[in-house]
Amino acid sequence: MPYISEIYTTAPEKGTNATKDKVFQLLDQLKLPYERVENDVVETMEECLEIDQALGTEVRKSIFLCNQKKTSFFLVVMPAKKQLDTAALGKKLGVGRLSFASGELMEKHLGTKPGSASVMGLVNDEDEYVQLIVDKEVAEAEWFGCNPGINTDHLKMKTADLLNKFLPKIYHKAKIIEL
Repeated sequence: MPYISEIYTTAPEKGTNATKDKVFQLLDQLKLPYERVENDVVETMEECLEIDQALGTEVRKSIFLCNQKKTSFFLVVMPAKKQLDTAALGKKLGVGRLSFASGELMEKHLGTKPGSASVMGLVNDEDEYVQLIVDKEVAEAEWFGCNPGINTDHLKMKTADLLNKFLPKIYHKAKIIEL
């Protein structure tokens, strides 16, 4: 059973992770309410189940993909239990042969390591190379759960705040697709 802290509604101490620092600074700047927990390292969706219970929402699965030439990048956000059909998604996007992007490319574009892919990593995508794909079910849910760029912290916020306030502030827009 992983350690999970009490719920906090304020930003953590700065300096442990640059992406996390940027995320909470932006959330506070936009005055977006959130709840967060600190936890032991989790690397699978199964390990997130207890965090889901603590936060009262599901931590969403995030998958970082690229095209065959590694010139187009996609961050796919979907329900934890849903399986991704990359061939079907590629057809919907008009992109041939989607595959998992390397850890190096994830660090370069999202500032996160494998196991920590998150929509919050888009704060580091200042050149807007990464296209955000959000499953319709996730977009229609009241709450959104994710990590802030490192898998030792998780947060919960209103999905509408994510889509309509946070993402536009970092010049990203979600393409909502039924996966």
